[in-house]
Amino acid sequence: MANTPQAKKRILRNAKRAEINGARVSRIRTFVKQVESALASGNKDEARAAIARMQPELARGVARGVLHKNTAARKLSRLTKRVSALA
Repeated sequence: MANTPQAKKRILRNAKRAEINGARVSRIRTFVKQVESALASGNKDEARAAIARMQPELARGVARGVLHKNTAARKLSRLTKRVSALA
């Protein structure tokens, strides 16, 4: 249990930040799933549109510190490659 006022304040702040960051990560995952579902349906135009919506969300996640820069780059790269491979 926290003893100092500062430690108590940090516990409250950390709980708020965890909730906000969890929502951000969840939002990013939703955009990634939209791309994957478009890939599964085989619709290249829909997949391209989904990638275009996903890319800024990944960048925002990196800027806010909820995703590592290389993780976002890897996800974008792999999904872009799969979209390009669609016939």
